[in-house]
Amino acid sequence: MFFWRSAVATTSVTTPARTVELGFTGRSAGAGSAPFRGLNLGGHVGDDAVDVESNRAALAAAFDVPRQRLLFLNQVHSDHVVVARGPWTEAAPNADAVVSRETGLALAVLVADCVPVLLYDEGAGVIGAAHAGRPGLISQVVLRVIGAMRELGASQISATVGPSVCGRCYEVPGDLADRAAAVSPSSRARSWTGTDAIDVAAGVVEQLVGAGAAITWVPGCTREHDDLYSYRRDHVTGRFAGVVMLREAAST
Repeated sequence: MFFWRSAVATTSVTTPARTVELGFTGRSAGAGSAPFRGLNLGGHVGDDAVDVESNRAALAAAFDVPRQRLLFLNQVHSDHVVVARGPWTEAAPNADAVVSRETGLALAVLVADCVPVLLYDEGAGVIGAAHAGRPGLISQVVLRVIGAMRELGASQISATVGPSVCGRCYEVPGDLADRAAAVSPSSRARSWTGTDAIDVAAGVVEQLVGAGAAITWVPGCTREHDDLYSYRRDHVTGRFAGVVMLREAAST
């Protein structure tokens, strides 16, 4: 189910014992059929709704939470950030990032080439997740998330950047490359054939580092890795997820 998974525990004796759980899903072990074969979690791509919900329920079980506590967004390539204080009581909000202080609440973002970013301050008990594509890079959505987390009390923020399409595989017109580079110079790239390209992840990492976040960067190009969904490679395809959750440590 997972392309990558990890956990981080609090180490300070002055803060409550908590664990931050993080993961990026892969295509294996899912209910979807071609062209959505595997663990497609996207409900807006044309896959069978029953299969998508089965996959989402399996992901919730992997994080040991009830299905309603695995939260997805209606992603619209914006810089809008919402605060989650519990399960959504209405339709998922239109946003591309979410933050929370709640334990046992799994925050998810969906991608198929864009950059999934999972953020946390385990000592302060604040987590966040962001979907950063080219529009999100230019609008600096990750800086909005960091600002929202600091409003909730975070101060030492770490960010785990998940797999996405690499700069060599993301060919774009020159004017788009210029727009991205004007915001984050590190995003300027060259494709496999030497044409203008954008390395969205590099630009996002540049923004995170500039904001003082500690970085873990999970390797993997979605277009080059068959265990990840890629719109650039397949056009009609599913979505994988980045998920972050704050869990209270079990008492002994």
